[in-house]
Formats: sequence, structure tokens, C-alpha cells
Amino acid sequence: MIPRPLRHLALLALGLVALAAGSAAQANPTEPGLLAGLESLAGNGGAPLSLSLQVLLLMALLTVLPSVILMMTAFLRIIIVLAILRQALGLQQAPPNQLLVGLALFMTFFVMQPALADIQAQALNPWMADTISADVAIARAGDVLHGFMIANTRTADLKLFADMAGLGPFPAPDAVPMRILMPAFATSELKTAFEIGILLFLPFLVIDLVVASVLMALGMMMVSPIMIALPFKLMLFVAVDGWALVMGSLAASFAGSP
Repeated sequence: MIPRPLRHLALLALGLVALAAGSAAQANPTEPGLLAGLESLAGNGGAPLSLSLQVLLLMALLTVLPSVILMMTAFLRIIIVLAILRQALGLQQAPPNQLLVGLALFMTFFVMQPALADIQAQALNPWMADTISADVAIARAGDVLHGFMIANTRTADLKLFADMAGLGPFPAPDAVPMRILMPAFATSELKTAFEIGILLFLPFLVIDLVVASVLMALGMMMVSPIMIALPFKLMLFVAVDGWALVMGSLAASFAGSP
């Protein structure tokens, strides 16, 4: 048996990795689950792996979690919008990258709170109470994340990847396999993030143009318009309470957000 502290990490790691590799299991429900496949690696008639091998496997699975978090949650849209906002303001390292990533993570937890609460109620708590197996907990957590992703993915993007894979049409959103949903979700998030970024960029672009035109009219060719426009852009951003507007609009842009 895996010690209880490691089981908490194992459910998160195995759940997300199984969700990332779950398209084959969705296509053929008769195939063995992820845990059964791992146990078969022991070569002893399906006997469980030893504790040392389980810990080693867990550490290997944890290395893919950053990529999974980036591509399967609200983090992707949020971090791109924040990076575009910093560029639109004309700031190079303020806020620094660490602050932007931390802010994006907190916003991701806030936006996905309903999904995380469902995972805890439907998968984590029953699994910790030993009322369901790990395979069932992983499947339930995967269903919750699947619902979040499908609700925030454009139909056109789903159709694009389904056509390339030669699949579809699907009878219901739940029938979309993960190997179709994951790239469609990432593509949809990128498009949405750039659309929001364009709207953020326009007012600051107008300030840059006005300042550049005034400097040219005054004959001040050697003065950098960026240096002159920066205080005006910051004053505008602060005057309209820009951070609250951006964070509120980002949170509201996700389907199923609090």
C-alpha cells in the first residue's frame, strides 16, 4: 500500500496523467485501466509494484504535471492575457514574471473552484475514505475536468481536430475523446486570450500614437515616445481601476466560473 501522504500526491498525478492519456480508454472501455496496466509491469501475474517502484513512478509522473496544468486548466488564458497587458503598458519587468505566474495560479484556483470542489466531493474524499478504488476516483476526476474543458472549447476547434483525426460527429459532449478535446481546448484558449489581449492593447496604442504625433509636431524627434507615454498609460490604468477590471473580466470569461 502507498503511504497516505503519498496517496494524496498520487491521486493528483495519476488522475491528470490518466486524463491526458485517457482517449484510448474512452474509445475502448474494455481496455484495462491505468493502474491495472501499471500493475502488470511487475510481471508477477498482475501483482502490485513494490513501494520503491511506486514512489519512483510517482516522481516520474510529477514531472509532467506543469505541462498538464498549463494545457488543461484556466492558467493558459490567464497568463497570456497578463503578459499581453504588461506589454501593452510598456513595462518590461514590472510586474516580474514570478508575480505574473503566481497571480495566474491564484486566478486559476479561483476560476476552477467549482470543478475542484466537485473533484474533492466526488473523487478525493471517497478515495481517501477507501469507499472507491483509485481507478474510479481517477475516472470521476477526469469527468469533472472534461466537463470544464468542453464548456470552454469552441465548437469550430473541436470540429477541426475531429476532422483531422477522422472522428465524429459525437452524439454528446461527454463522448468527445481527450485526444481531440485537449488540443482543441488549448487552441480555443489561445484564440480567446489573444482576442482579450487585442481589446486591452487598443486604448494604450491610442495613447502611444497621440504622444508620438505630439512629439513629432513639436520637433522632438530624439525623445522616446515610450518614455513620455508610459506615465499617461499608467495613470489611465490606475484611474479606471484596471487590475480589478482585468481580473473580473478574466474570471467572467470562463464558463462555469464562480
